[in-house]
Amino acid sequence: MINVVLYEPEIPQNTGNIMRTCMAFGCRLHLIEPLGFYMDEKHLRRAGMDYTKKLEYYIYPDWNTFLEKNHGAFFFSTRYGKKAPDAFEYSEIKEDIYLVFGKESTGIPKEILKDHLDTCMRIPMVEEARSLNLSNCVAIVVYEVLKQLSYQGLSRTEVIKGEDFLVQ
Repeated sequence: MINVVLYEPEIPQNTGNIMRTCMAFGCRLHLIEPLGFYMDEKHLRRAGMDYTKKLEYYIYPDWNTFLEKNHGAFFFSTRYGKKAPDAFEYSEIKEDIYLVFGKESTGIPKEILKDHLDTCMRIPMVEEARSLNLSNCVAIVVYEVLKQLSYQGLSRTEVIKGEDFLVQ
């Protein structure tokens, strides 16, 4: 199971987009408080749409509580990482995969990252770019993991209008 972890997210639109991404890709979402917004339909409706009702997600009061309840292989997305997301062999991992992303303003605290240097990753980009939007980062990293897992459990055809829609 792929798990997306947001450490103290600040922007509701990003979290709503990430909720939609997690639901579409069959991932669990974990939110570490404090959150920079309220988890109500008004704040998340536009980005998350109705997908939030179909999403498995959990909220934790702090990082330590999250760690007590979750075990597996942890990977940390940070601009200080020295490996790209594709440098890891996710297909060889037999336990749950946790992809951890930090808050929009400051990322994941150094106190957490320093104990996980071997599993810190950075999305490659031009030198002039400091960072990408959080929801885009989640989509990029999750998709790399899914690619290595051969998109297990995901539909490869259009199911709403039918796989032959374009040729009808």
